Formats: sequence, C-alpha cells, structure tokens
Amino acid sequence: MTILLHPTYFPSIAQCVAMVQAKKVIFEVCDNYQKQTYRNRMNLYGAQGRLPLTVPVVYSQKNRQLYEDISISNDEKWQDIHWKSIQSAYSSSPFFEFYEHDLAPIFNEEATQLMDFNFRCLNTVLECLQHELKFETSNEFELNPINKTDYRYLVDHRKEIEQPLNPYVQVFDDKHGFIPNLSILDLIFNEGPNALLYLEKQTLPV
Repeated sequence: MTILLHPTYFPSIAQCVAMVQAKKVIFEVCDNYQKQTYRNRMNLYGAQGRLPLTVPVVYSQKNRQLYEDISISNDEKWQDIHWKSIQSAYSSSPFFEFYEHDLAPIFNEEATQLMDFNFRCLNTVLECLQHELKFETSNEFELNPINKTDYRYLVDHRKEIEQPLNPYVQVFDDKHGFIPNLSILDLIFNEGPNALLYLEKQTLPV
C-alpha cells in the first residue's frame, strides 16, 4: 500500500501507524500551509493533561504560502521551552533516559525552515523506533490522489480518528486517564522498544 502523508512536528501516533504499516510512503511537500494543524504542533501528556506545544512560524493569511516556504520564528527561545516541557512531562517515564540524548540535539540547534525541521524530527523518531522507512516526496499537489491511500487528513488535530488506538500505560494516566493519539514521543518514552510492535498492531480507517 502506497500512502500520502504530511510531514509534521514529531508526528502523531496515528501518522506513525500509517507509516509503519505502509509499503511506500510519499510525503506531501507541494501543498499550501494551513494553520492549526500538526504541521507545527504536537500534543504531549503533562501533569495537567493534554499539553500542546506549537512551533512559532512566520505566516501571513493575506497571501497563500507553500508549506515548504514557511520559516520558523526564533524571536523567543521556543526550543528551550519545548525541551523543558518534554523533560517535565516524561523525566519519570520508563524510557526517557534511554532516548533523551538522541532528542536533545534537535532542541539545541537553531531551526529555520519548518518542513526541513519536521523531516529532521521524523528521522530522529525513526532512529528511536529502529525502523527503516523508505519514503519519497510529492512532485505536484493532487486533490484526489490516484493509486495512493490518502492519509493527509491525519494532519488536522481537530479531527479524531474513527478507530480508537489501543491504550498503553502513560505517566499521568492515574490522574487523567488514557489520552489517545498524542505525539509519537509519548509512546516512545512509555513503551521504548515495544513502541514499534504497538504501531504494527493498530488499525486506521482508510
């Protein structure tokens, strides 16, 4: 199965399920940028429940901009804030110490272009999962893709997937219960080497 996906900021678990189970992955790089999507945000599980983290970008709604042209705004030290938030949320998780040295460089080196940064996050995730993913990027935008399963809808954080993901133990689930489809980081820190097996066993609607 060939699938079509958007590159996102530390992708959601649902996106990773699609990637791991696909024979071929094509990332959409020819689309217009849209706000309020996982292109520049992820959700973690913090002490108070769902914790959204957003990468600030330079964007104007007056003129359409291609996703690949979106720059990151570094006026504030957002990378420091995000890394400290990750440490606060997951320092007590079973596998945080195992993966933190792989992830820390992403937040220590300044990022300038959102899409490039997201691909860097993806490559780090694949290393943590120990999963070799062969992927390509799109050559043109297709509204209705032919011979591809279109999973681009997974980029919209406002749309929950119809098929619920199986629960696993989370750091604060004794306070707020299981929160599904967070960033893949939540699964990696809590499940470690078993994260890939979890992804292989999930089911997504086509």
